[in-house]
Amino acid sequence: MNLKQPLTEETFTLGLKELATKDKDFLMVINKWGNPPKWEEDAGFSGLVRTILGQQVSVSSASATMKRLCETVIPLTPENLLEFDDAQLKACGISRQKITYIKELAIALSRGDLDLQKLAVADDTTIRNQLKPIKGIGDWTIDIYLLMSLQRPDAFPKGDLGVILAYQKLKKLEKRPTADQLEIIAENWRPWRAIAARILWHYYLNGE
Repeated sequence: MNLKQPLTEETFTLGLKELATKDKDFLMVINKWGNPPKWEEDAGFSGLVRTILGQQVSVSSASATMKRLCETVIPLTPENLLEFDDAQLKACGISRQKITYIKELAIALSRGDLDLQKLAVADDTTIRNQLKPIKGIGDWTIDIYLLMSLQRPDAFPKGDLGVILAYQKLKKLEKRPTADQLEIIAENWRPWRAIAARILWHYYLNGE
């Protein structure tokens, strides 16, 4: 399959079936709580900003901050964001560090150093190489952008704490696996690692 092709309802269903066949614990999660949400974000500037705001905070906290930002910067474009000073953005609940990050991103886009529309159809390595030089954008942010915004079927956020904790609990492990250990385990879930991550998040949010 084409790993640059975004997930569709059809491929999402297919991936869930294949993973449930490969792993009885995934099957249990689906049987008990139903299919996980497909979880999508915008593939442009706002989606990447939302992902940056989600770094090391809860989903509800990041969503609330994003909502306030979108109510302040209308519409949320790189050029409009740069019209606001740090105090105005801080009033939205954004930390000083993350204000720097989203402004750096906005500057790169407004200058034409980065084209998210072109990147949307590029391979994962090209995307990673173009986004990483921007301050505040590391592997986790890129992995989540690939998974949520670009809906890549095999993107895998190996360093995501929710995914790591969910796997530990699901498999009843005494010790939490490291990101690198989880990446090796996830090889068995190719080419549907992004769907496996969704199953694990689903379990993390619903599991007893």
